[in-house]
Amino acid sequence: MQEFEDIKSIWHNHSVEVKISAGEMLQQAKKEVNNIRNKSLLNIIGMGLSFVAVACLWLFFDFNSWTTHVGITILIIAIAIYTFILYRGHQLISKTDFTANPHDFLNKLRAYQISRYSLYNRLFWIYMIALCVGSALFFFEILSYFSFWKQILVVVLSLAWFIFCSTILRNIVIKKEKERIALLIEKFERISAQFKEQTPNS
Repeated sequence: MQEFEDIKSIWHNHSVEVKISAGEMLQQAKKEVNNIRNKSLLNIIGMGLSFVAVACLWLFFDFNSWTTHVGITILIIAIAIYTFILYRGHQLISKTDFTANPHDFLNKLRAYQISRYSLYNRLFWIYMIALCVGSALFFFEILSYFSFWKQILVVVLSLAWFIFCSTILRNIVIKKEKERIALLIEKFERISAQFKEQTPNS
């Protein structure tokens, strides 16, 4: 048993440097980059559909209270601004050809990391406050048509959804995305370093 532990210890302490070409590393990173781009694009499409869905409330329903119209307006503006921010972040990683210029893409990836950090912190809370205010104004008229217990149910479910999105779901998304982007940045730093080593000094 002691011999097995000694062999395992030697195996863990023995580091073998594996030389991987920059081209091979680019191929490995291609799938990860495309996953981030696709997820970013899906987020934008989802927000766009949300914008259309909220805007359609004006087309299919006749609201009497001014608070409902103000609430819908706040929701639409908040969704539109958040969608625009997502689009600007998506442009950082969608326009640069990482296979042609890994160093330039690395800089864009770092800028994207900063934009996502800002998005999930200060901007996220501004967005959530706007959604809460808009929803409260919207429900002011709508809930008047419901019975008391249905009003309670809608309010409780809405608050539970907001709390879930701003705590558990937000933390899960932040953790996964932070790890994914950090690993990708590390990979492109290695790729950029290998390109510099392979480039002859002028």
